[in-house]
Amino acid sequence: MEILIRVASEEDAGELLSIYAYYVKNTAITFEHAVPTVEEFICRIKETLNNYPYLVAVVNGKIAGYIYAGRFRTRASYAWSASTSIYIDKQYHRMGIGKMLYAELENILVKQNVVNVYAGAADPVEEDEYLTRNSEHFHEAIGYKVVARYHECGSKFGRWYNLVEMEKIIGKRTYPPKEFIPFEKIIQMNF
Repeated sequence: MEILIRVASEEDAGELLSIYAYYVKNTAITFEHAVPTVEEFICRIKETLNNYPYLVAVVNGKIAGYIYAGRFRTRASYAWSASTSIYIDKQYHRMGIGKMLYAELENILVKQNVVNVYAGAADPVEEDEYLTRNSEHFHEAIGYKVVARYHECGSKFGRWYNLVEMEKIIGKRTYPPKEFIPFEKIIQMNF
């Protein structure tokens, strides 16, 4: 199986939304309750690509998953930290696609001078049909560590769920910090 990883485009919005809609409707992996419109997804892609990578994995011409990064927090001092989100089409689970997407995303973030990367993972009080600890275990397997647990902070399907914040250090801290480079400039440099 050949997997191509490339930058997402507005034209991908329908396929990406199809992947995401499954998680919104059937899981507590995302705390979003309503499936966004294609127009909303196009806006999300465009806004992300201004400063951060938004990548898709393509298998035999079909998008099998996607990952993107964004600002961790809005204050200037957090410029060297990014948050991540990843969604894999349920047909392509456990095929290494998530690891490949994360490797490419982190490679780009290092070029942007990002040092800390954070992933939020929904965490069940007790595993149920809507949520397991698979996301937390996946992130641990690729080097993330739990740094915070927010207790019963999200409600979906009539239940309360926790959120774990996970961290991975991907760059070297310098002083002064190297300038954050927006993704638009990385693309121009042929990342």
